[in-house]
Amino acid sequence: MHQLNVVVLISGLVGGLGMFLFGMKMMSEGLQKTAGNSLRKILEKLTSNRVIGTLVGLVVTAIIQSSSATTVMVVGFVNAGLMNLMQALSIVLGANIGTTVTAQLIAFKISKFALPAIGIGAFMRLFSKKKKRQYLGEILIGFGLLFLGLDTMKHAFVPLRELEQFKNAFIVFSKNPVLGVMAGALLTMIVQSSSATIGITIALATTGLIDFYGAASLILGENIGTTITANLAAIGTNSTAKKAALGHLLFNIFGVLYMLIFLKYFVHFIDIITPGNPDFIAADGSKPYIARHMANIHTMFNIINTIIFLPFLHILAKICDKLIKSDDAEEAYKLVYIDDRLIETPPIAVAQARKETERMSQIALDMLKLSKEAFNKRDLKIINEIYKMEEKVDLLERDISQFLVKLFQKPISEANSQVINNILHVLHDIEKIADHAENIGKFMERCIEQNITFSKQAMDEANQLFDVVIRFCSYVFEEYNSGDLPKQIDTEDENLIDQLRKEFKNNHMQRLNEGACSVKAGIMYVDILNNLEKAGDHAFNIAQVIMGITK
Repeated sequence: MHQLNVVVLISGLVGGLGMFLFGMKMMSEGLQKTAGNSLRKILEKLTSNRVIGTLVGLVVTAIIQSSSATTVMVVGFVNAGLMNLMQALSIVLGANIGTTVTAQLIAFKISKFALPAIGIGAFMRLFSKKKKRQYLGEILIGFGLLFLGLDTMKHAFVPLRELEQFKNAFIVFSKNPVLGVMAGALLTMIVQSSSATIGITIALATTGLIDFYGAASLILGENIGTTITANLAAIGTNSTAKKAALGHLLFNIFGVLYMLIFLKYFVHFIDIITPGNPDFIAADGSKPYIARHMANIHTMFNIINTIIFLPFLHILAKICDKLIKSDDAEEAYKLVYIDDRLIETPPIAVAQARKETERMSQIALDMLKLSKEAFNKRDLKIINEIYKMEEKVDLLERDISQFLVKLFQKPISEANSQVINNILHVLHDIEKIADHAENIGKFMERCIEQNITFSKQAMDEANQLFDVVIRFCSYVFEEYNSGDLPKQIDTEDENLIDQLRKEFKNNHMQRLNEGACSVKAGIMYVDILNNLEKAGDHAFNIAQVIMGITK
């Protein structure tokens, strides 16, 4: 019989925790899908002002119901160059307050609405044809599972009230709050969700297994444990992203350390502002008032911590700078604007992918300009620079494409899907333009090695074609990167490129017939003209994307 009780206890705890975690995840994802564009607009309005940054962190976390998701997102933004360290730290401060909304929701006695919420949510998710209603259904299902899981854990803990050993174990936390902090931090590190561990703590306290003072120390520890997620996410990122994650950890550690000194006074203050005696035991053995007290402990700790640290945010940034040295040399071909952590917020991810594509287009355009310079100056240093840039373009095309393919697997709007499809087409054409610039560099390298020269007329004509191709590519890139597609643009230069290539090729054939240049020079020259024309063709492909013409 005793063994059966243990099995029932473990089943209730594991099952309840599983429902709670899955419900939290589902509700958070549903909220993110619903508020994706709103998140983007909020972040776009972010300035270097630390107060605004804190408010942004608060609002975003309150929307998506996960400080871990926000801080991981912030690490991704910092790594992608979307925000600096001070902005990231201010958002983290706000995220710590925003995440307390979950505890406040848990403190409300609304578990009776769990099953109806799951039923209504499932109906909306399965039978509604509109995406927004499906997302709302996911939110309701997640909401219901969260409270159903919490209720299951509460009932699983009830038999433990009869075990003196178990009650004595939790009395230790009341006598030694440092141990309570350590236990809360460890539990949150394992579960990877402060909301889940706070849910467990509330379930334990409501059941009567732990008093208010002991529960307060556990909650403080859970605020430290939640920072492990961001620090794990920072592995493999740049130094600034690592500093942002470290700042989150230090902020919560410092806050818990000074709060431990004043814990008795803090607990008393919360008791004063919250109705009911937290340690009052009802007839059924439960503590009906303690959940609200614990939620207020969680909220007030983070509000006070934010108020204290906000003026000293620059000092925290300096400490992070001291502890983590900046990268002396970033990887040569690293993505600047996008990071896999952005995939969780598709609208922002798409916008950043476009920025990365714009950067790639500028590199390809610079390669065309350098290929003209190499043609005129016959300089191997310039040619080698072209080769290095071509490697960069290849890697950018690969990494951006892989990022967009992953993004395609997320729930995205029809508009964003079309933008991603366009970017994939444009990436290919930009890479081809870079290839043709590299080919010209290779031809010029052979010209230098074999001492092949061109006549002045040939040089003048080729330079004329170079200018038109560079002008057309520059114009097309500028129009594409400006956004607001589809739109009509001028593509007359594409016809001019074809016309000039044909004319200059005929002129060169005539010079060959007249013996004005060598056969080797003639072959090399025609190859250069052909590559310039092909670069123009790929620019025209991008122009068709701009005009909304399906390939």
